[in-house]
Amino acid sequence: MLPVHVSPPPRRQNGPRVARHSRRTPAHRDPTHRDGGPGRDGGRPNNRRRLSQNFLADPGTARWVVRLAEVTADDLVVEVGPGEGAITRFLAPAARRVIAHELDPRLAERLADRYRDPAKGVRVVHGDFIRSRPPREPFSVVGNIPYSRTSDIVRWCLEAPMLTSAVLVTQLEYARKRTGAYGRWSLVTVLTWPWWSWRLAGRVDRNRFRPVPRVDAGVLVLGRRSEPLVPVGRRAQYRRVVELGFGGVGGSLSASLSREFPAGRVVDALRSAGVDTGAPVGLVRPDQWVEVFLALSGPGRTGSRRGRRG
Repeated sequence: MLPVHVSPPPRRQNGPRVARHSRRTPAHRDPTHRDGGPGRDGGRPNNRRRLSQNFLADPGTARWVVRLAEVTADDLVVEVGPGEGAITRFLAPAARRVIAHELDPRLAERLADRYRDPAKGVRVVHGDFIRSRPPREPFSVVGNIPYSRTSDIVRWCLEAPMLTSAVLVTQLEYARKRTGAYGRWSLVTVLTWPWWSWRLAGRVDRNRFRPVPRVDAGVLVLGRRSEPLVPVGRRAQYRRVVELGFGGVGGSLSASLSREFPAGRVVDALRSAGVDTGAPVGLVRPDQWVEVFLALSGPGRTGSRRGRRG
């Protein structure tokens, strides 16, 4: 296992050692993310707003989150934003090892003090989670994450080669949009669907957090597929087709794809996937996207219009 990239850990007098991320470690960045957006704290201009901290105050919810992660005694778990340790309390006895990343220095120190005994199997790292390097062995991610950092954290998870699953407590609206709860599907979900499943496991009432945020939370579950729906070697080709579909201006998926593929082939591909030829892009389910892609690019198919030019 490659350890998280840290500088020499500081020591407080007569206190626990807390690992700290190196500032030189590159961050995973989401160009659509805005740091100044509303956090979980209802707009109070204080340190909690800067860190977007809302602590899970209900043990039953924390236990449920860990149960969703299906942690076993053989598992390595990376926890994002443990805060006061509400979820850590249930992760520690269930997992082989827990690496807990906490941005708030005071909370990191307190948690390290609580788990100073190596036998408890918890290592506390003070620093920004998205600046950490993922483990080089199979691991899962669990966390009550800051709403303002959701895009960055999800991207980190999707890019981690050895991640098997992630259970994230995040803003309910985000989880709904990513899992098609409104009948519409986002680009990021469709792009990753052949390799990752997305599921909204449930809703968490805002009153189970302290301080109480302005909105309810949702538990988002990401799972790496044991058998990809599209071969990894065709990832770039799949991405190009999906981006072509989402890149149309106010039209149907058929119109978007017909800019590059012959119209007859597009109609046949949509019909084979059960998609109406006039369906807007956002209403096409991720599993239908996979069928459309395979129909357009399967064995025996000729290339796109662009590919035949010249």
